[in-house]
Formats: sequence, C-alpha cells, structure tokens
Amino acid sequence: VKQGTVFNVGITKANKRCLGFHRKYFALLDHAFDSFEQVEVKYKGVVVAKEKEKFRKDIQILAGYGYPIVNINGEVRWGCKSISFGKMGGDEFESLYNAVLNVILQKVLTTYSKDDLDRAVEEILRFD
Repeated sequence: VKQGTVFNVGITKANKRCLGFHRKYFALLDHAFDSFEQVEVKYKGVVVAKEKEKFRKDIQILAGYGYPIVNINGEVRWGCKSISFGKMGGDEFESLYNAVLNVILQKVLTTYSKDDLDRAVEEILRFD
C-alpha cells in the first residue's frame, strides 16, 4: 500500500452472534443442497443446473426471511433478508436457523428427523 492511499472502512457494532453458529448454518444448508435432487428442467434446450446461492435464498424465503420487491418489468419477486453480522443479531439468527431447519425437513430431507439432521450437521463440522 502506497503512503497517502485513502481507504473507506465500515464499522459495525459487535453482537452476540457466534461465528461457530454461522458455520453450523452453512453446514446445514450445504448438506441439504448436496442431498437435494432437482427435477431436470430445460430452458431453451439447455438443462438448468441447481445453484447453491439460489437454493440458500429460496430456503430462507420459505422460512419467512424474505420480502417482496418489484423488478424493472413491474413483476413482484421475493428478495432474501441479509444474514450479515451487522444486519442480523444472534436471537434473530437462531430463529432463522430453526425456521430453515424446519423447511429443509419438510421440503428436502423428508426422511430425516431433526435429530438425524443435527447429527449430520455436527459430522460435517467435525471434518471442516
């Protein structure tokens, strides 16, 4: 970095949200995504692949953590609420985790119990 370089720095107030719990959330989503078997869809002759970030957002919206937005064509779509540390505190993140877990059990891992899913996530975290 050259002397005299100007930087913009953002500072957010620390909250009680735990980084380990954040990692657990993504381990939960990774396991669900890896287990999710999408029905083959073609668009203009091309097979549409599943996409991890879209999956995460869709699950989160189904869990009640989305909001309606209007696109440039005037169509209403759903946006996904930010889970950044600066935008979502520990209590809300815990509620999100539990709601997402329930959606995954209902929509993706329908043969799992909550305990099965908890064990799978803990196993993933041990290998990270």
